[in-house]
Amino acid sequence: MKSNDVASNDSSIVFPESVQRGNIWRLAIAQALAGANSVVVYATGAIIGEALAPTPVLATLPISIFVVGMAACILPMGKIAQCYGRRAAFMAGTGAGVLTGLLATLAVIQGWFWLFCLATFFGGGYAAVVLSFRFAAADGVEKAKRARALSLVMAGGVVAGVIGPQLVTWTMDIWDPYKFAATFLVQAAVAALSALLLLGVKLPMPTLAEQAGGRPLSVIARQPRFIAAAISGAVAYMLMNFLMTSAPLAMHHSGHSQASANLGLQWHVIAMYAPSFFTGSLIARFGASSVAAVGLLLTGISAVVGLGGVDVMHFWAALILLGLGWNFGFLGASALVLECHRPEEKTRVQSLNDFIVFGLMAAGSFSSGGLLNAYGWNTVLWVSFIPLLLAVVTLALARRTNASAFSVQQERQ
Repeated sequence: MKSNDVASNDSSIVFPESVQRGNIWRLAIAQALAGANSVVVYATGAIIGEALAPTPVLATLPISIFVVGMAACILPMGKIAQCYGRRAAFMAGTGAGVLTGLLATLAVIQGWFWLFCLATFFGGGYAAVVLSFRFAAADGVEKAKRARALSLVMAGGVVAGVIGPQLVTWTMDIWDPYKFAATFLVQAAVAALSALLLLGVKLPMPTLAEQAGGRPLSVIARQPRFIAAAISGAVAYMLMNFLMTSAPLAMHHSGHSQASANLGLQWHVIAMYAPSFFTGSLIARFGASSVAAVGLLLTGISAVVGLGGVDVMHFWAALILLGLGWNFGFLGASALVLECHRPEEKTRVQSLNDFIVFGLMAAGSFSSGGLLNAYGWNTVLWVSFIPLLLAVVTLALARRTNASAFSVQQERQ
Protein backbone atom coordinates (compact mmCIF):
# COMPACT_ATOMS: atom_id res chain seq x y z
CA MET A 1 0.00 0.00 0.00
CA LYS A 2 1.25 3.50 -0.84
CA SER A 3 2.14 5.66 2.13
CA ASN A 4 -0.53 8.18 1.19
CA ASP A 5 -3.31 5.58 1.13
CA VAL A 6 -5.01 5.31 4.49
CA ALA A 7 -6.77 2.02 5.15
CA SER A 8 -9.60 2.19 7.65
CA ASN A 9 -12.75 0.37 8.57
CA ASP A 10 -14.31 3.79 9.23
CA SER A 11 -14.51 6.05 6.21
CA SER A 12 -15.37 8.94 8.53
CA ILE A 13 -11.91 8.80 10.19
CA VAL A 14 -10.56 12.19 11.35
CA PHE A 15 -6.98 13.00 10.35
CA PRO A 16 -4.50 15.03 12.44
CA GLU A 17 -4.64 18.80 11.86
CA SER A 18 -1.33 18.75 9.94
CA VAL A 19 -2.69 16.19 7.46
CA GLN A 20 -5.93 18.14 7.04
CA ARG A 21 -4.04 21.36 6.32
CA GLY A 22 -1.72 19.59 3.87
CA ASN A 23 -4.67 18.10 2.00
CA ILE A 24 -6.48 21.43 1.79
CA TRP A 25 -3.38 23.27 0.51
CA ARG A 26 -2.63 20.63 -2.12
CA LEU A 27 -6.25 20.43 -3.26
CA ALA A 28 -6.58 24.23 -3.37
CA ILE A 29 -3.43 24.59 -5.51
CA ALA A 30 -4.56 21.73 -7.75
CA GLN A 31 -7.94 23.47 -8.02
CA ALA A 32 -6.17 26.64 -9.18
CA LEU A 33 -4.07 24.79 -11.77
CA ALA A 34 -7.01 22.79 -13.08
CA GLY A 35 -9.18 25.89 -13.16
CA ALA A 36 -6.53 27.58 -15.27
CA ASN A 37 -6.77 24.67 -17.71
CA SER A 38 -10.52 25.20 -17.99
CA VAL A 39 -10.03 28.93 -18.54
CA VAL A 40 -7.67 28.11 -21.44
CA VAL A 41 -10.41 26.08 -23.11
CA TYR A 42 -13.04 28.79 -22.58
CA ALA A 43 -10.67 31.55 -23.73
CA THR A 44 -9.49 29.83 -26.92
CA GLY A 45 -12.17 27.26 -27.78
CA ALA A 46 -14.43 29.49 -29.87
CA ILE A 47 -11.50 31.25 -31.57
CA ILE A 48 -9.84 27.97 -32.59
CA GLY A 49 -13.24 26.51 -33.42
CA GLU A 50 -14.00 29.37 -35.80
CA ALA A 51 -10.61 28.91 -37.50
CA LEU A 52 -10.90 25.12 -37.87
CA ALA A 53 -14.62 24.40 -38.18
CA PRO A 54 -16.05 23.49 -41.59
CA THR A 55 -18.83 26.04 -40.97
CA PRO A 56 -19.02 29.09 -38.67
CA VAL A 57 -22.13 27.60 -37.03
CA LEU A 58 -19.87 25.05 -35.30
CA ALA A 59 -17.42 27.61 -33.93
CA THR A 60 -18.59 27.24 -30.30
CA LEU A 61 -19.07 23.45 -30.49
CA PRO A 62 -15.70 22.68 -28.79
CA ILE A 63 -16.81 24.57 -25.65
CA SER A 64 -20.17 22.81 -25.59
CA ILE A 65 -18.40 19.47 -25.98
CA PHE A 66 -16.19 20.43 -23.03
CA VAL A 67 -19.33 20.74 -20.89
CA VAL A 68 -20.69 17.46 -22.30
CA GLY A 69 -17.39 15.80 -21.37
CA MET A 70 -17.86 16.98 -17.79
CA ALA A 71 -21.34 15.48 -17.55
CA ALA A 72 -20.36 12.24 -19.33
CA CYS A 73 -17.30 11.53 -17.17
CA ILE A 74 -18.63 12.37 -13.71
CA LEU A 75 -20.22 8.97 -13.02
CA PRO A 76 -17.31 6.85 -14.42
CA MET A 77 -14.80 8.88 -12.41
CA GLY A 78 -16.99 8.45 -9.34
CA LYS A 79 -16.95 4.68 -9.90
CA ILE A 80 -13.14 4.70 -10.02
CA ALA A 81 -13.09 6.62 -6.73
CA GLN A 82 -15.58 4.22 -5.17
CA CYS A 83 -13.56 1.13 -6.11
CA TYR A 84 -9.95 2.34 -5.97
CA GLY A 85 -9.98 5.57 -3.96
CA ARG A 86 -10.15 9.25 -4.83
CA ARG A 87 -6.44 9.50 -5.69
CA ALA A 88 -6.88 6.93 -8.46
CA ALA A 89 -9.64 9.11 -9.90
CA PHE A 90 -7.39 12.17 -9.53
CA MET A 91 -4.65 10.47 -11.56
CA ALA A 92 -7.13 9.43 -14.25
CA GLY A 93 -8.45 12.99 -14.42
CA THR A 94 -5.08 14.69 -14.61
CA GLY A 95 -4.06 12.13 -17.25
CA ALA A 96 -7.06 13.30 -19.27
CA GLY A 97 -5.85 16.86 -18.72
CA VAL A 98 -2.42 16.06 -20.14
CA LEU A 99 -4.06 14.29 -23.09
CA THR A 100 -6.22 17.38 -23.68
CA GLY A 101 -3.16 19.57 -24.15
CA LEU A 102 -1.33 17.13 -26.42
CA LEU A 103 -4.34 16.41 -28.66
CA ALA A 104 -5.26 20.10 -28.90
CA THR A 105 -1.68 20.98 -29.89
CA LEU A 106 -1.77 18.36 -32.65
CA ALA A 107 -5.20 19.55 -33.79
CA VAL A 108 -4.02 23.15 -34.08
CA ILE A 109 -0.87 22.17 -36.01
CA GLN A 110 -2.75 19.85 -38.38
CA GLY A 111 -5.91 21.95 -38.64
CA TRP A 112 -8.18 19.11 -37.50
CA PHE A 113 -11.41 20.45 -36.06
CA TRP A 114 -12.84 17.15 -34.84
CA LEU A 115 -9.61 16.22 -33.09
CA PHE A 116 -9.81 19.55 -31.28
CA CYS A 117 -13.37 18.68 -30.23
CA LEU A 118 -12.10 15.33 -28.90
CA ALA A 119 -9.42 17.19 -26.96
CA THR A 120 -12.01 19.44 -25.31
CA PHE A 121 -14.08 16.36 -24.40
CA PHE A 122 -11.09 15.00 -22.46
CA GLY A 123 -10.73 18.47 -20.96
CA GLY A 124 -14.28 18.07 -19.68
CA GLY A 125 -13.27 14.71 -18.20
CA TYR A 126 -10.46 16.45 -16.31
CA ALA A 127 -12.88 19.10 -15.09
CA ALA A 128 -15.25 16.35 -13.90
CA VAL A 129 -12.57 15.00 -11.57
CA VAL A 130 -11.72 18.49 -10.34
CA LEU A 131 -15.32 18.77 -9.16
CA SER A 132 -14.60 16.10 -6.56
CA PHE A 133 -11.74 18.12 -5.01
CA ARG A 134 -14.23 20.07 -2.89
CA PHE A 135 -15.72 16.86 -1.49
CA ALA A 136 -12.29 15.25 -1.03
CA ALA A 137 -11.32 18.19 1.20
CA ALA A 138 -14.04 17.08 3.64
CA ASP A 139 -12.60 13.54 3.95
CA GLY A 140 -10.79 13.04 7.22
CA VAL A 141 -12.21 16.30 8.65
CA GLU A 142 -14.55 16.49 11.63
CA LYS A 143 -18.15 17.22 10.66
CA ALA A 144 -18.23 20.78 12.02
CA LYS A 145 -15.29 21.84 9.81
CA ARG A 146 -16.21 20.10 6.55
CA ALA A 147 -18.03 23.06 4.98
CA ARG A 148 -15.04 25.31 5.68
CA ALA A 149 -12.60 22.79 4.13
CA LEU A 150 -14.85 22.50 1.09
CA SER A 151 -15.00 26.26 0.57
CA LEU A 152 -11.25 26.83 1.10
CA VAL A 153 -10.46 24.41 -1.73
CA MET A 154 -12.89 26.24 -4.01
CA ALA A 155 -11.02 29.47 -3.19
CA GLY A 156 -8.27 28.19 -5.48
CA GLY A 157 -10.50 29.39 -8.30
CA VAL A 158 -9.43 32.98 -7.54
CA VAL A 159 -5.90 32.11 -8.62
CA ALA A 160 -7.25 30.23 -11.65
CA GLY A 161 -8.97 33.40 -12.81
CA VAL A 162 -5.57 35.11 -12.89
CA ILE A 163 -3.34 32.27 -14.13
CA GLY A 164 -5.58 31.08 -16.98
CA PRO A 165 -5.82 34.32 -19.01
CA GLN A 166 -2.14 35.13 -18.43
CA LEU A 167 -1.12 31.64 -19.56
CA VAL A 168 -2.92 32.29 -22.86
CA THR A 169 -1.44 35.79 -23.21
CA TRP A 170 2.15 34.64 -22.59
CA THR A 171 2.10 31.61 -24.87
CA MET A 172 -0.37 32.12 -27.72
CA ASP A 173 2.16 33.53 -30.22
CA ILE A 174 5.29 31.59 -29.22
CA TRP A 175 4.92 28.87 -31.88
CA ASP A 176 4.40 30.88 -35.04
CA PRO A 177 2.44 30.28 -37.27
CA TYR A 178 0.49 27.85 -35.04
CA LYS A 179 -1.37 30.25 -32.76
CA PHE A 180 -2.24 28.66 -29.39
CA ALA A 181 -0.25 25.47 -30.07
CA ALA A 182 2.30 26.35 -27.38
CA THR A 183 -0.57 27.33 -25.06
CA PHE A 184 -1.88 23.80 -25.04
CA LEU A 185 1.57 22.30 -24.58
CA VAL A 186 1.96 24.42 -21.45
CA GLN A 187 -1.56 23.42 -20.41
CA ALA A 188 -0.50 19.76 -20.58
CA ALA A 189 2.52 20.55 -18.39
CA VAL A 190 0.28 22.33 -15.87
CA ALA A 191 -1.96 19.25 -15.67
CA ALA A 192 1.12 17.07 -15.08
CA LEU A 193 2.23 19.40 -12.27
CA SER A 194 -1.22 19.08 -10.73
CA ALA A 195 -0.85 15.29 -10.77
CA LEU A 196 2.41 15.51 -8.83
CA LEU A 197 0.73 17.69 -6.21
CA LEU A 198 -2.22 15.33 -5.87
CA LEU A 199 0.05 12.35 -5.26
CA GLY A 200 0.78 13.89 -1.87
CA VAL A 201 -2.86 14.08 -0.79
CA LYS A 202 -3.64 11.65 2.05
CA LEU A 203 -7.15 10.25 1.80
CA PRO A 204 -8.96 7.19 3.19
CA MET A 205 -9.04 4.16 0.93
CA PRO A 206 -12.56 2.89 0.20
CA THR A 207 -13.79 0.35 2.73
CA LEU A 208 -15.64 -2.85 1.80
CA ALA A 209 -18.85 -1.12 2.85
CA GLU A 210 -18.09 1.82 0.54
CA GLN A 211 -17.26 -0.48 -2.35
CA ALA A 212 -20.60 -2.22 -1.77
CA GLY A 213 -22.20 1.21 -2.06
CA GLY A 214 -24.73 1.32 0.77
CA ARG A 215 -28.37 2.10 0.05
CA PRO A 216 -29.73 2.17 -3.51
CA LEU A 217 -29.34 5.57 -5.14
CA SER A 218 -33.08 5.61 -5.84
CA VAL A 219 -33.72 5.65 -2.08
CA ILE A 220 -31.16 8.39 -1.40
CA ALA A 221 -32.31 10.52 -4.34
CA ARG A 222 -35.89 10.59 -3.01
CA GLN A 223 -34.82 12.46 0.13
CA PRO A 224 -36.26 16.01 0.08
CA ARG A 225 -32.90 17.31 1.27
CA PHE A 226 -31.01 15.66 -1.59
CA ILE A 227 -33.57 16.87 -4.14
CA ALA A 228 -33.19 20.41 -2.80
CA ALA A 229 -29.38 20.16 -2.82
CA ALA A 230 -29.19 18.80 -6.37
CA ILE A 231 -31.69 21.27 -7.83
CA SER A 232 -30.19 24.27 -6.00
CA GLY A 233 -26.66 23.37 -7.11
CA ALA A 234 -27.82 22.69 -10.66
CA VAL A 235 -29.74 25.96 -10.93
CA ALA A 236 -26.87 27.99 -9.41
CA TYR A 237 -24.35 26.54 -11.86
CA MET A 238 -26.65 26.42 -14.89
CA LEU A 239 -27.72 30.06 -14.55
CA MET A 240 -24.15 31.20 -13.92
CA ASN A 241 -23.07 29.52 -17.17
CA PHE A 242 -26.28 30.52 -18.96
CA LEU A 243 -25.95 34.23 -18.21
CA MET A 244 -22.14 34.41 -18.30
CA THR A 245 -22.11 32.86 -21.79
CA SER A 246 -24.64 35.39 -23.10
CA ALA A 247 -23.40 38.54 -21.35
CA PRO A 248 -20.30 39.29 -23.50
CA LEU A 249 -22.30 38.95 -26.73
CA ALA A 250 -25.14 41.02 -25.26
CA MET A 251 -22.60 43.73 -24.38
CA HIS A 252 -21.32 43.63 -27.95
CA HIS A 253 -24.88 43.96 -29.28
CA SER A 254 -25.33 46.98 -26.98
CA GLY A 255 -22.29 48.72 -28.46
CA HIS A 256 -19.83 48.13 -25.63
CA SER A 257 -16.15 47.34 -26.25
CA GLN A 258 -14.49 43.94 -25.90
CA ALA A 259 -12.28 45.44 -23.20
CA SER A 260 -15.40 46.30 -21.16
CA ALA A 261 -16.71 42.76 -21.58
CA ASN A 262 -13.35 41.28 -20.54
CA LEU A 263 -13.21 43.44 -17.41
CA GLY A 264 -16.75 42.45 -16.50
CA LEU A 265 -15.90 38.76 -16.82
CA GLN A 266 -12.72 39.21 -14.78
CA TRP A 267 -14.65 40.67 -11.85
CA HIS A 268 -17.31 38.02 -12.32
CA VAL A 269 -14.72 35.25 -11.84
CA ILE A 270 -13.27 37.00 -8.79
CA ALA A 271 -16.77 37.31 -7.32
CA MET A 272 -17.31 33.60 -7.97
CA TYR A 273 -14.38 32.44 -5.89
CA ALA A 274 -13.24 35.19 -3.50
CA PRO A 275 -16.10 34.64 -0.98
CA SER A 276 -14.94 31.04 -0.59
CA PHE A 277 -12.54 32.19 2.13
CA PHE A 278 -15.52 32.77 4.42
CA THR A 279 -18.47 30.92 2.84
CA GLY A 280 -17.67 27.83 4.91
CA SER A 281 -17.90 29.84 8.13
CA LEU A 282 -21.27 31.22 7.04
CA ILE A 283 -22.51 27.70 6.33
CA ALA A 284 -21.34 26.52 9.75
CA ARG A 285 -23.14 29.43 11.43
CA PHE A 286 -26.37 29.72 9.45
CA GLY A 287 -26.73 26.32 7.78
CA ALA A 288 -26.18 25.05 4.24
CA SER A 289 -29.75 25.56 3.04
CA SER A 290 -29.82 29.18 4.24
CA VAL A 291 -26.59 30.03 2.43
CA ALA A 292 -27.85 28.28 -0.72
CA ALA A 293 -31.07 30.32 -0.52
CA VAL A 294 -29.07 33.58 -0.27
CA GLY A 295 -27.12 32.49 -3.36
CA LEU A 296 -30.32 31.96 -5.32
CA LEU A 297 -31.59 35.35 -4.14
CA LEU A 298 -28.40 37.08 -5.32
CA THR A 299 -28.73 35.36 -8.70
CA GLY A 300 -32.28 36.67 -8.97
CA ILE A 301 -31.12 40.19 -8.06
CA SER A 302 -28.44 39.98 -10.76
CA ALA A 303 -31.16 39.28 -13.33
CA VAL A 304 -33.22 42.22 -12.03
CA VAL A 305 -30.19 44.52 -12.33
CA GLY A 306 -29.63 43.25 -15.88
CA LEU A 307 -33.23 44.07 -16.76
CA GLY A 308 -32.70 47.62 -15.44
CA GLY A 309 -30.69 48.74 -18.48
CA VAL A 310 -27.89 48.05 -20.95
CA ASP A 311 -25.26 50.49 -19.69
CA VAL A 312 -21.82 49.04 -18.90
CA MET A 313 -22.49 49.37 -15.17
CA HIS A 314 -25.68 47.32 -15.47
CA PHE A 315 -23.73 44.48 -17.09
CA TRP A 316 -20.84 44.70 -14.63
CA ALA A 317 -23.09 44.79 -11.56
CA ALA A 318 -25.17 41.90 -12.90
CA LEU A 319 -22.04 39.80 -13.54
CA ILE A 320 -20.59 40.50 -10.08
CA LEU A 321 -23.88 39.63 -8.36
CA LEU A 322 -24.11 36.52 -10.54
CA GLY A 323 -20.66 35.41 -9.36
CA LEU A 324 -21.57 35.96 -5.71
CA GLY A 325 -24.83 34.11 -6.21
CA TRP A 326 -23.01 31.16 -7.74
CA ASN A 327 -20.58 30.96 -4.83
CA PHE A 328 -23.21 30.92 -2.10
CA GLY A 329 -25.67 28.83 -4.10
CA PHE A 330 -23.24 26.17 -5.29
CA LEU A 331 -21.21 25.85 -2.09
CA GLY A 332 -24.33 25.90 0.07
CA ALA A 333 -25.86 23.16 -2.06
CA SER A 334 -22.60 21.16 -2.01
CA ALA A 335 -22.48 21.33 1.79
CA LEU A 336 -26.11 20.19 1.87
CA VAL A 337 -25.14 17.10 -0.14
CA LEU A 338 -22.75 16.13 2.68
CA GLU A 339 -25.81 15.83 4.95
CA CYS A 340 -27.61 13.41 2.62
CA HIS A 341 -25.42 10.30 2.72
CA ARG A 342 -23.75 7.83 5.02
CA PRO A 343 -19.93 7.61 4.92
CA GLU A 344 -19.94 4.49 2.73
CA GLU A 345 -22.24 6.17 0.19
CA LYS A 346 -20.30 9.40 -0.29
CA THR A 347 -18.66 8.87 -3.70
CA ARG A 348 -21.82 7.50 -5.35
CA VAL A 349 -24.08 10.22 -3.97
CA GLN A 350 -21.61 13.05 -4.69
CA SER A 351 -21.12 11.78 -8.25
CA LEU A 352 -24.89 11.56 -8.80
CA ASN A 353 -25.28 15.13 -7.56
CA ASP A 354 -22.57 16.44 -9.90
CA PHE A 355 -24.00 14.46 -12.82
CA ILE A 356 -27.37 16.19 -12.29
CA VAL A 357 -25.70 19.59 -11.90
CA PHE A 358 -23.57 19.37 -15.03
CA GLY A 359 -26.11 17.53 -17.13
CA LEU A 360 -28.40 20.54 -16.71
CA MET A 361 -25.47 22.89 -17.22
CA ALA A 362 -24.76 21.22 -20.58
CA ALA A 363 -28.36 21.88 -21.62
CA GLY A 364 -27.99 25.51 -20.61
CA SER A 365 -24.72 25.82 -22.52
CA PHE A 366 -26.35 24.70 -25.78
CA SER A 367 -29.43 26.90 -25.36
CA SER A 368 -28.11 30.26 -24.12
CA GLY A 369 -26.57 31.51 -27.37
CA GLY A 370 -29.57 30.56 -29.49
CA LEU A 371 -32.01 32.15 -27.04
CA LEU A 372 -30.00 35.39 -27.04
CA ASN A 373 -29.77 35.57 -30.82
CA ALA A 374 -33.45 34.76 -31.31
CA TYR A 375 -35.08 36.80 -28.55
CA GLY A 376 -32.51 39.13 -26.97
CA TRP A 377 -30.81 39.70 -23.61
CA ASN A 378 -33.96 40.61 -21.69
CA THR A 379 -35.60 37.32 -22.62
CA VAL A 380 -32.53 35.42 -21.38
CA LEU A 381 -32.87 37.23 -18.05
CA TRP A 382 -36.62 36.63 -17.74
CA VAL A 383 -36.22 32.92 -18.51
CA SER A 384 -33.73 32.60 -15.65
CA PHE A 385 -36.48 33.23 -13.09
CA ILE A 386 -38.20 29.93 -13.94
CA PRO A 387 -35.47 27.58 -12.63
CA LEU A 388 -34.79 30.01 -9.76
CA LEU A 389 -38.38 29.69 -8.59
CA LEU A 390 -38.17 25.89 -8.80
CA ALA A 391 -35.00 25.84 -6.68
CA VAL A 392 -36.44 28.16 -4.04
CA VAL A 393 -39.60 26.05 -3.75
CA THR A 394 -37.66 22.79 -3.33
CA LEU A 395 -35.43 24.35 -0.66
CA ALA A 396 -38.46 25.62 1.23
CA LEU A 397 -40.20 22.23 1.05
CA ALA A 398 -37.06 20.43 2.24
CA ARG A 399 -36.71 22.77 5.22
CA ARG A 400 -40.37 22.29 6.11
CA THR A 401 -40.02 18.50 5.87
CA ASN A 402 -36.92 18.53 8.09
CA ALA A 403 -38.64 20.81 10.61
CA SER A 404 -41.66 18.48 10.73
CA ALA A 405 -39.43 15.43 11.20
CA PHE A 406 -37.58 17.19 14.04
CA SER A 407 -40.87 18.09 15.76
CA VAL A 408 -42.07 14.48 15.58
CA GLN A 409 -38.75 13.29 17.02
CA GLN A 410 -39.03 15.78 19.91
CA GLU A 411 -42.57 14.65 20.69
CA ARG A 412 -41.47 11.01 20.80
CA GLN A 413 -38.75 11.90 23.27
